[in-house]
Amino acid sequence: MKKLLTLALTGILATGVLAGCGASKEDSAASDSENADLKVIKVAASATPHAEILEEAKAFLEEKGYNLEVTVFDDYVQPNEVVESGDFDANYFQHIPYLESFNEEKGTHLVNAGGIHYEPFGIYPGTKDNLEDIAEGDKIAVPNDTTNEARALLLLQDNGVITLKDGVGLEATVNDIAENPYNVEIVELEAAQVARVVDETAFVVLNGNYALEAGYSVSKDALAYETSDSEAAKTYVNVIAVKEGNEESDAVKALIEVLKSDDIKNFINEKYDGAVIPFEE
Repeated sequence: MKKLLTLALTGILATGVLAGCGASKEDSAASDSENADLKVIKVAASATPHAEILEEAKAFLEEKGYNLEVTVFDDYVQPNEVVESGDFDANYFQHIPYLESFNEEKGTHLVNAGGIHYEPFGIYPGTKDNLEDIAEGDKIAVPNDTTNEARALLLLQDNGVITLKDGVGLEATVNDIAENPYNVEIVELEAAQVARVVDETAFVVLNGNYALEAGYSVSKDALAYETSDSEAAKTYVNVIAVKEGNEESDAVKALIEVLKSDDIKNFINEKYDGAVIPFEE
């Protein structure tokens, strides 16, 4: 069993809307009265993009009779613990493999209530800017850690560069390449270093955060990227997690409905420019 990634617990930052300095007592009282009439949904989240997406969803949930309270956590343990304890209704920060691993290690009872978005891997230009120009012996840089390398190799397979052995899936390594028609050389590097060899390799394969750090736009610069029906996207979709038994509650159903609505999909597409993509079932 893989060990969970644990981060230092350095506290939480609650997000909220503060009343303007010029607001009258009457206005504040009216606002409090309106909120008191709404059913509260408490969600724990990572700051970006999860809490930002939830903040956009607040107004739509109000229309359904719910007051969405979002609390930002800066670690990957507490958001699950507060949902398990019942202090929060849901969380939004993790993908399914992490959720399953956490349950196994901690004995928690959390389930996926709905997949919301994924952050795609992309193939980006190096010394060449078109995959059709790939030639014998070209070098392609990929991350060298287990999960990210597998995603990179699967993306190369989906685009006809290589073929992997049957069934290797998200455990694939370079040793699992069954066919390599161009005899490409896979250059394995620490994930943060891949973008730095664009002048030395024909193409580079980057995950979303490192692509952004390197100044790439997924939608404008990627030559190809993971689609929502890819194995990686389905596996690493970021989900709303709840305690088992609560996934069918009216509040959770309303939350999922809003987060998967066209309004929120449009917000995600416009704000993140392809670095975050709405997940389609």
